[in-house]
Formats: sequence, structure tokens, C-alpha cells
Amino acid sequence: MRKRKISRRDFMGAAAAVAAFTIVPRHVLGGPRHIPPSEKLNIAGIGIGGRGSRVLSELESQNIVALCDVDWRHAAGTFRRYPEARKYHDFRKMLDKEEKNIDAVTVAAPDHIHAVASMAAIKRGKHVYCEKPLTHSVYEARMVANAAREHKVATQMGNQGQASEETRLMCEYIWDGAIGPVREVHVWTDRPLRGLNSVYWPQGVERPTDTPPVPDTLDWDLWLGPAPQRPYHPCYVPFKWRGWWDFGTGALGDIGCHRIDPVFRALNLGHPTSVEAALTRVNNETYPVASIVRYQFPEREGFPAVKLTWYDGGLRPRRPDELEDGQQFGTNGLLFIGDKGKMLEYTLIPESKRKEYGRPPQMLPRSPGHFIEWIEACKGGRQAGSNFVDHAGLLAEVVLLGNVALRPELKEKLTRTKLYWDGPNLKFTNMPEANEYLRRDYRQGWSL
Repeated sequence: MRKRKISRRDFMGAAAAVAAFTIVPRHVLGGPRHIPPSEKLNIAGIGIGGRGSRVLSELESQNIVALCDVDWRHAAGTFRRYPEARKYHDFRKMLDKEEKNIDAVTVAAPDHIHAVASMAAIKRGKHVYCEKPLTHSVYEARMVANAAREHKVATQMGNQGQASEETRLMCEYIWDGAIGPVREVHVWTDRPLRGLNSVYWPQGVERPTDTPPVPDTLDWDLWLGPAPQRPYHPCYVPFKWRGWWDFGTGALGDIGCHRIDPVFRALNLGHPTSVEAALTRVNNETYPVASIVRYQFPEREGFPAVKLTWYDGGLRPRRPDELEDGQQFGTNGLLFIGDKGKMLEYTLIPESKRKEYGRPPQMLPRSPGHFIEWIEACKGGRQAGSNFVDHAGLLAEVVLLGNVALRPELKEKLTRTKLYWDGPNLKFTNMPEANEYLRRDYRQGWSL
């Protein structure tokens, strides 16, 4: 049986990283009304077509009592599934009318709605489950996390992999010293591509010039929400909004909170010190077809400084020499590079090393499930693993920083320098004009 002596430095580093999984009993924090574990939550859904419908299907052990969507044709299947739930177009009206009837809210609308919907629920003392990337801007992520802390509500971001066995194994391999100190990490996705020969949504395209009529089942003004006014076009809905600057957060926002999450946990990452990008042609309407974003993180207790590189649009790092011919490198992946070896996803490479090393000792408790975590937190249990306050807010901030480095307005200046980041004070220190893209102006009638 393999044995390894763990140094004090190793122990302190792992102990710090465990904080990413640390969860605190709700009764210690106070908060909304106490809900006995035996009592069902009354849940309202905001954005219930597509992903929103699947989120609600995971919560059917509770009471689904109210549903809101701006497109009732797109949401028709969900309305039929929960025929007793009251129906709304405007989430603000739903929250006002149902305030005394609901305990918790799910938010699965497009990215530009996440912050305003989540904040409206949090300020009313409602627990919130919000899909990734939590918000549309860096500033919104900070504000939503602060509000969740202030109002002491139970929260969870929709990056389900955080509750997985694989995420815990990644941490345990690294904390056990399987590949030594990690100084470099590569994360990649095919998005907005779909494999090798298709696409999920378009990027690198211009705004359409034609103005077809708005479908009679869609409230286009509500769909726009806080985003700037523009004519309706089917190129935005129901799903292709993700590639547009005004509505989505591109490939990085779509996948970053999934794929970078285990890196945050395993390496105890906090704020980066800098971010820079290389990208294909980009315009003022949509994200680039492909990009590379590089983050630099400083030394942490028990961990050396680390470079994290993100790739999308089918780009990826060089295939590691340790990966045998015939082994899948993948169009989506995660590669840790340590002083003593490499790990592809949660597997040591080459195969011979994986077999020799075996399985690391268990250091983390296992999750009952991503959605169960949130349900239990709402009822006074431990905080969920991707709660806004302790984890998801900061993770979303860092992910969305990368999108600032992709802005076409900064492209020329960013050929001369990287962006230097002061995380605690939420600002870039070397390029004041870049701070403009940490937040956005809302249309009249909308606010946090």
C-alpha cells in the first residue's frame, strides 16, 4: 500500500482549499423563515423553457407553485407539466404577488436577466438557484453575492459538476501530491462550435437588418429586460442569444463556470493578478469565433503561483506527450501540469502512472447531489457547494473578467499590455477605460 508523508505546507494548502467546500449550518447565519426538513419548499421558476424546465424537473420533490416566462409558447410544455402553478409574464409582478406564497426561486432566463431577477428575489428574502454564469457582468456578480450575504438566503449556481465525484477526485489527487505542485492549468471547450462539424450558436456575426414581426406569444420588451432596446429577430431567441454581447456571455460564460470550478477548488484560487487574451476577429455585436484567455494567479498558502489558460472555439493546448496514441484528448478538457506529472481531467497520465498510483485517500465528504444540496440549505442545512457568497460569486467574477479582455474596443491597446487586476477593489489598475466593461447601464425601469 502506497504511503506518503504530508508536510505542514501540504497540509496547510489542502486545508485552505477545503474552504471551497466548507458549508455552514443555516441556523448559524439566521435568514428567512425556518422551514422544517419535512416541509416542502414552495418554489417559483423564472425562465422556464429549455434549461429552466430541466431545473424544475430536478426539484419536483418540492412544490412548484408559480411560473414565469416571457414566451408562453416556448414555455408551454412546462406549464402543462405543472398545471396548478400560477402563470406570469413579468417576474417582478410574480414576486410582488406571490411574495407570501413562495420560499425559493429558480432563475434560468438568458444571462442578461440573471442578476436583476436574482437580486429581486434575494431582496425579498427568497432563496435562489441561478444558472451559470450567475450574472452578465463582473460588477453584478459582486453585488449579487453581497446581497445574498446580507439577506442570509440559501443559494446555488447551476454548475452541477461541482457536486460530482470527479471534482472531488481532482482535488484529492492534487492534495495528495500525485503530480506535485501545480504551476500551469489548461481548460478548453469547443463552444460555440458543437464538436467538429456543427455549431451551438453563431458568433463573429453582425446585427441583422431586417425586422420581422414579434411572435404574438412573446413579450419582446420583457425579454430585453435591462438590455439596450433593439428590434426583435429570431436570431436571438430562444437560445442563440448567448453569442451576443448585450445578452449572453459567450463560450467563456457558458462553460467557464463548469470547467474552471474544479481548478478553483483544487488549487484554492482567488483573484488573479492579470488577464490577457488572443482572439479571432470580433465586433461590437458578438463574441469572437474563437479565443484564448490567460489568467495569472499569485502564490497562495501551500500553493505556488499558477497560470490558467482558457481556449474556446475548437482551440486547445498541445497534446501532452504522456497521452498515448489512440487516447482521446477531447474537444472539451482540463489539463493540470505539475512538477511531478500531469493529470487529464481526473485521471493521471500516462496510463501506467494511473495504475501504479491508484486512488488517492478520501479527503472530502461526498455530495448528496447538486439540487439536494440547495434544497437542504433552504431548509436550514449546510450551505450548498456553489453558493453565491463563498464560491460562485468569485468564480463568476473571474470567469467574466476574461470577457473584458475580449472587448473589441480594447483590442488595439491590449496588443501592448495585459490587464492588471485589483480584485478586492474591483478595478483594473493600468487601463481605466477597461473598467467601463466591468458593469453596464440598464434600460430605464430596470435596476439591481
